[in-house]
Amino acid sequence: MQSLSKPDLIPFKRLFNWFLQRSRPYKRLVSVAVDVGLLCVACQVALVLHYGRWLYAGDSSLILVSVLAPVSVIPVMIPTGLYRAVIRYVGYHALWNVVKAVSLGTLIWMLALNVIGAALPLAVIIIFWMTALLAVGGTRMLGRWMFRQLSPVGYSYKNRHANRVLIYGAGSFGNQMATAFINSTDVSPVGFLDDDASIQGSELVGLRIYSPEELPGLIERYGIDSVVLAIGSLTVSRQREMVRMLENHPVTVKVMPALVDVDSQKIQYSDMSDIEVTDLLRRDSVQLNKQLLSSCVAGCSVMVTGAGGSIGSELCRQVLTLKPARLVLYEMSEFALYTIERELRHFLSSSEAIHEGKAGYYPELIAVLGNVQDREHLERVIRRFSVETLYHAAAYKHVPIVEQNMVAGIRNNLIGTWQTAEAAVSGGVRHFVLISTDKAVRPTNVMGASKRLSEMVLQAISARENDGLNEEKTRFAMVRFGNVLASSGSVVHVFRTQIERGGPVTVTHPEITRYFMTIPEAASLVIQAGAMGRSGDLFLLDMGQPVRIAELAREMIRLAGRTVRDEYNPEGDIELMYTGLRPGEKLYEELLIGGDVSGTEHPMIMMAREGFLPWDELKPELMLLEQLMLNADYDGIREQMMKLVSGYQPTDELSDWLKPEPADSRDAEKRIDGTL
Repeated sequence: MQSLSKPDLIPFKRLFNWFLQRSRPYKRLVSVAVDVGLLCVACQVALVLHYGRWLYAGDSSLILVSVLAPVSVIPVMIPTGLYRAVIRYVGYHALWNVVKAVSLGTLIWMLALNVIGAALPLAVIIIFWMTALLAVGGTRMLGRWMFRQLSPVGYSYKNRHANRVLIYGAGSFGNQMATAFINSTDVSPVGFLDDDASIQGSELVGLRIYSPEELPGLIERYGIDSVVLAIGSLTVSRQREMVRMLENHPVTVKVMPALVDVDSQKIQYSDMSDIEVTDLLRRDSVQLNKQLLSSCVAGCSVMVTGAGGSIGSELCRQVLTLKPARLVLYEMSEFALYTIERELRHFLSSSEAIHEGKAGYYPELIAVLGNVQDREHLERVIRRFSVETLYHAAAYKHVPIVEQNMVAGIRNNLIGTWQTAEAAVSGGVRHFVLISTDKAVRPTNVMGASKRLSEMVLQAISARENDGLNEEKTRFAMVRFGNVLASSGSVVHVFRTQIERGGPVTVTHPEITRYFMTIPEAASLVIQAGAMGRSGDLFLLDMGQPVRIAELAREMIRLAGRTVRDEYNPEGDIELMYTGLRPGEKLYEELLIGGDVSGTEHPMIMMAREGFLPWDELKPELMLLEQLMLNADYDGIREQMMKLVSGYQPTDELSDWLKPEPADSRDAEKRIDGTL
């Protein structure tokens, strides 16, 4: 149908917009009145076509025949929902309802005419049926066409204020989503995007299906706000491809969380969530080894140190789903301990736990305040609660903070691991798993060096306790991996906050890279790795490919619907600023010191063999390090760490806040004070 020119459209558009802004009952009443008139006209047309002439309009029997037509058909149309349907979404389903209603109504009309003695020839009945179908169905299709020509996404109150969305995926899930959006108060679906060329150009629930290549034109024409991904079985790699294509356009990319009931047909814009960069960096799930997951947890008394931290809290969540007899939360921060205990108790009492088949399952949950450097306290806790498996996640991890507080960092990370391991041996713990980091490999900072020394302490204690024994007393395992996404203080959180504030987004160096893994994936692999191998084994998690932090920042800016302001685009929304490497920071991280690495029964867990000092040699060195910390000998501490940790090469001068000041600067201050 040929489109009208813009000048011709103006009066019609005003009248059309006025009608759209009327109340729904008013519009339904108008629809009924139009159908009444159309059915009366259809009756007259049938008579004229059959008899070949106009009949006398004043004939009372003719008037009765015409009036009986809408009286017979309209009551049948009402229950089919034709007057509840939104004209712009009229599709084949609505037209089928028209066919059924008009057919049944025509049959009732014919029977009524026979009852009152005004029977008409069968040819008239058939012509009326065909004419009524064309009139009733055709006006609805005409209304939909007018709506799309004059107001493609509507000028009703809802559509003036609603978020205009395209649905990516014209399958069953997209169909459900579109139907729910139609009934929503603040979402206006404009159409579908789909990669399947065979269905492009067709319609689904009254909405046109477009090719993704048409997206720029659709954004300009309809003012699209968001694209919602609606593909049920969407793999991470496919989702990543779709977002890469969409992120170059000025729209936000949304997904429907799994917890939202699309079938309820009550979806608000706020129910949808933005695609996060974490969704793009995660990987397709690997089949879990259920035997490894449960072997050290199910029916056991389990303890997690650092239970309120990012990794520790996720370990607690996953351990709880594996049905331990008891879970001991050991944490130094009162608030963190309160938060994770409250969350876990809610989980145990919620329908979520019942839904997962754990109805009636209530393990003992113990929340203990404590410091991992307090060996006596640790021993009492371990003995009191008969701990069998211990996950040691307590650590200071922020590189610049530990660099500026090196004594506190070494005490917590190294001495804390040593004392926890000794308490575990003394208390009869069967499995001890240390959470380590890729920063322990050829470290350039105190945090990484303290974690490598922690690994060496466990290796040495393991050899001390288990060498020559047929059965291991305490099996020590270390699991080393890179950064976890969205952990406390994560670069993702920092970038998100900076973007919300309008920038700038700060990156330390254009070439800096990091390995990333989601917190749930890391915790799951830690539990599985902890059940493998022999005591003293060091496990490495497959971190995938390293990610350039600058590109991560650009991706997050684009996902927020903004553009990057740089030398290539000086008019962009958010500036990307490089600030320089921080104290102790490396351009890239590694997972392996040497080349002695082998696979395991899990495809994402490797095992490495790395050297260490025997306990008889390591212990005196640790005692010396403790004495240096007591004496606040910062230069001596660094020298001792460099002596013990192979490859430790600090890149910066000492930056601890409490390091001694140079004598000449102290003298200068005294002169200013007048004391010299």
